[in-house]
Amino acid sequence: MFLVTGATGNVGRQVVARLLVAGVPVRGLARTPVGLPAGVEAVAGDLTEPGTLPGALAGVRAAFLFPVPGCGPAFAAAARAAGVGRIVALSSAGIIDGTVAQPDLVTGFHAEIEQAVEASGIPWTFVRCGAFATNTLQWAGQIRSGDTVSAPYPRASFAPVHEADVAAVIARALTGDGHTGARYRVTGPAALTQAEQLAVIGAALGRELRLVEVPPQVARERMVQRLPAPIVDGLLRVFAEATRRPAEVLPTVAEVTGRPPRSFAQWAADHRADFR
Repeated sequence: MFLVTGATGNVGRQVVARLLVAGVPVRGLARTPVGLPAGVEAVAGDLTEPGTLPGALAGVRAAFLFPVPGCGPAFAAAARAAGVGRIVALSSAGIIDGTVAQPDLVTGFHAEIEQAVEASGIPWTFVRCGAFATNTLQWAGQIRSGDTVSAPYPRASFAPVHEADVAAVIARALTGDGHTGARYRVTGPAALTQAEQLAVIGAALGRELRLVEVPPQVARERMVQRLPAPIVDGLLRVFAEATRRPAEVLPTVAEVTGRPPRSFAQWAADHRADFR
């Protein structure tokens, strides 16, 4: 049995799909496990409620761990008690190895999860991602309302990765050999500024979209209405640093899966409905 936590999320549902194609038994864990494909054993549970984990992990050969702040120790302990043979954890490309203090709260909680999994003694693989293509879904409301998007740092450069490619790497690590102890850093195939990403989305929609720069302080005032201030400050730091050089593009997806990563244009085409 293969357990996928966060099975109804952007990455989790893609992992579920790839495991089903691989022909292995799949159990999907989610707070509300509704809409999972036929053939998946749906389990209601919460990574922040340790009491829901033993049943979900019973008989599991390998588990995908979606990163929820603070979940590492309890999940690792429950997985060890259940005799799980492998954990593949989604993590952050911003982690700095060999140091206790991470740059911000986001990388910090990912690092804590990695440390708990590594300390469990269970064979592990970490799939570290930077910019998900799905991050641009935050613009969907503005795109539906007009042809301009307001955002800070339009020249910030990222290599957005399709969630299907992240899932493909995870599925290979769950089912294949040779991935134990790997810290895979995963990117998309090209460095694109935020303004360029918006233009690609516009092309997919047959529209000309324009990014209007918002001062960082104004963006911060808006963002803290829905996110904790320390997380907002960390995100804005990442955006500021991303204006200094093109984003790093890595061959990880092709090396692990044997196929090139999907372009951001492909992602935008796959998600047209989300912007309409």
